[in-house]
Amino acid sequence: MVSFIDMCLLYRKLSHENLVQLYGVCTKQRPIFIITEYLSNGCLLSYLKDARSHMGPGDLLSMCGDVCAAMNYLESKQFLHRDLAARNCLVAEDGTVKVSDFGLSRYVLDDEYTSSLGSKFPVRWSPPEVLLYSKFSSKSDVWSFGILMWEVFTFGKMPYERFGNSEIVDQIIKGVRLYRPQLATEKVYGVMVSCWEEIADDRPTFRNLQAAILEIMEEL
Repeated sequence: MVSFIDMCLLYRKLSHENLVQLYGVCTKQRPIFIITEYLSNGCLLSYLKDARSHMGPGDLLSMCGDVCAAMNYLESKQFLHRDLAARNCLVAEDGTVKVSDFGLSRYVLDDEYTSSLGSKFPVRWSPPEVLLYSKFSSKSDVWSFGILMWEVFTFGKMPYERFGNSEIVDQIIKGVRLYRPQLATEKVYGVMVSCWEEIADDRPTFRNLQAAILEIMEEL
């Protein structure tokens, strides 16, 4: 397993306009400090809740496109995020969204990571194979991206807000999925739903998702 320091060194080598840039890590004393670029508009989740009055479907889809571009890049580098959610993205002064917080991420050569027993993961953003078997892959990140899209188009609502964490596993296994947000067209919702296929291999790649989002944006 790659150590935390090795992971940070790997992360420093990643460079994309929609990834928060890591500048350095201070490890000589506790707590460990991670130095990243500063994004003035802060957390995407808070930004959505504050800016809902002046954002339309095109703006929201553009935000999703920013995140998808970053995840497409990470997928191409065989890097898993494992905690993709609106709370873990930041917004720049010009409105560009960047993916951040790789606290749960893993660099893997076989595109798959199975956690040890007792590990914790974000239940409301996790697919069946993670909930049941703690099995992570780029396709589990795809599921989480679909949830993030839903967060964006609901201006930061809590996924599965009617259910407690203990109920969500049963609901997901039964095939329950999030409803279509009011501002999401059928095509946009179709992209979300494609991310929530029960079988991981049936979900699209981030490359395919990015192409689908760009196609919809051209129609707006």
